[in-house]
Amino acid sequence: MGLRQIAIHAWSWLNYKPVYSDSMGMPNRRAFPEAQAMWVPAEDERRLAAYKLLSAYDHNQAAEIAEVVDGATARDRREFGDPSMFIDTLVANVLGREQKIVVPGAEQTGTAADGAVPAAMAERVQELLRDWAKAELLPMRLQQCERKTVALGDGVYRMAWDPAKKRPTLRVTDPGFYFPVIGEDDDGGEYPRRVHFAWELPEDTKRGLKARLRRITYELDWIRPLTVAGVDETGTRAVRALPPSPEPDPDAADTAEPAGPALTPGDTIEPASGAIARQYAWNDEPSYFTCYLTDATWIIGDLKGNIDVDSLPDTGATYATRSDGEVLDHLDLLIDFIPVVHVPNTVPPAEEHWGQSSLAKALQVFDELAGSDTDSARASATTGLPMLAVSGVADTRQELAAGPGMVFKLGDAGKLTAVDTSSALAELRNHVADLKDRASNIVRLPAVSLGTLSPSEVPSGFAMQVSLGPLDSLIGSMRLAREHKERLLLKFVQRLYLAGQHPDWVGVSPQEAELVRGPYTPTDKAAVLDQVASGVPQGVISLETGVRMLADAGFPIDDIEKEIELIQSRSFEQARFLADALGNPDEVASYLGREAPDEPVAPAVQLPVVPADDPAAAAPEEGQQGSRGNE
Repeated sequence: MGLRQIAIHAWSWLNYKPVYSDSMGMPNRRAFPEAQAMWVPAEDERRLAAYKLLSAYDHNQAAEIAEVVDGATARDRREFGDPSMFIDTLVANVLGREQKIVVPGAEQTGTAADGAVPAAMAERVQELLRDWAKAELLPMRLQQCERKTVALGDGVYRMAWDPAKKRPTLRVTDPGFYFPVIGEDDDGGEYPRRVHFAWELPEDTKRGLKARLRRITYELDWIRPLTVAGVDETGTRAVRALPPSPEPDPDAADTAEPAGPALTPGDTIEPASGAIARQYAWNDEPSYFTCYLTDATWIIGDLKGNIDVDSLPDTGATYATRSDGEVLDHLDLLIDFIPVVHVPNTVPPAEEHWGQSSLAKALQVFDELAGSDTDSARASATTGLPMLAVSGVADTRQELAAGPGMVFKLGDAGKLTAVDTSSALAELRNHVADLKDRASNIVRLPAVSLGTLSPSEVPSGFAMQVSLGPLDSLIGSMRLAREHKERLLLKFVQRLYLAGQHPDWVGVSPQEAELVRGPYTPTDKAAVLDQVASGVPQGVISLETGVRMLADAGFPIDDIEKEIELIQSRSFEQARFLADALGNPDEVASYLGREAPDEPVAPAVQLPVVPADDPAAAAPEEGQQGSRGNE
């Protein structure tokens, strides 16, 4: 009967916009030509169009996209940056005031004999990771990724080992370039085994370059024999190929077994299955998988047929060459993981891969807000320059134009009337305020977090804390979506250091590390200090927990472990209790961070030797006692 099907998917909340969903349910081709490129998979067209539309809202350019459908009048719409303000506020809240890398157990170094070695290793890994974060500008990378994640719903980190810098590099990539390969039977929540980054390069007439398509691919696959940089059969294109076979030895016997395939140093072939195994520094057992990197470019005009980003032909591809001469054509990276971390803004639904933008639920409110702002701007023009009605002009040849110092000559029955539109302007402003409150409620950003609430309007600190309840649940959910991804990122950093054989990481065992984000709401430092001051001496909370509470509350504590050592170095009363309990000067000195003094050993008592035939020793004089009595 020609009934229209209603599709509900990850971006169907944009279906209300005609520019996004046409009669066929697809984005407008004139508004989103990038999403309609021949190499873009059909399932990614809506996602790329949604990213562009959300970016337009963030940059106050939504009216330019609406012009494609609504005409030139759409360009008159006012956009005052409300979506961008919401994004900036959410980014600041989800990041917190500061971010620290913490390895559990690093703050309890030497507290127990059986855990001294693991705690020392945790302390070492924490120090190395913090040094890497400082060198790699991790806070800035987090800020870049969170801006994309909150606004678009997804963020992507890409990592690589840099031989020149001798450390893993971390870069943020726009999610519009990210194309994971998720099969029909695959779980979208699981880690994909093949990931593409693809984008178009425009034509460069000055350099004589045609429009091109570049694709970088990471793929987990079975370990293959060793390949080296070479050229194809035509000798014009760099590729990877098997190394040349060694020349046969004429003196060798004809019955000698043929040599096997060339292997990467350290690889072994399983005799039973013939599979190639490799022992990685971070695994206890050998692995049969590795990650391959391919960086290729195609001329778009040469691509024909029904193809997409995952099925581009090998013919016609030009492979990039790394600075060390390695051709990036299925280059073995010597790691068993894909160094790419996708960060969703929200916890994805079951078996889904993508997150949702923080603007999604309130986007219609922002459209209404832009329309009300436009009406308010027009009404303010008529209020500032009121409309006049003039009747009974004495000189009909006079041209009437209102302006400062203008005098109208009216007849006996003349009349001058001004049309007052200030009441309409006040109603529009009230409507704008209501729409802003509605948007805040939908996004779960209370007025106190946006900075639009005066402190004098808050009746008490408890009332302010209650008003922040929706924000607490929102930030808790957003941080939950990022927690596992950040642990994965720090795990990849450790593995890349081990794969790069950095001298500082020799003998280091990878540890579970996490990124701790600071508070995002005002905290009562005096209350936290009272809790710690009363809880630590009474044994309700440990000293480590108390110092962490102080650091989270905003006290200037840069290193929790060093702060604990400074506190213990002055706890002489606790050291006296420890000496009474253990009787071990070395333990007490270690607690205070000092060296135990060297105590001289008392000499043994030497009693005088008395001859057995001495009569004075056998019969002491009257009034004297024997040696036992003196003792």
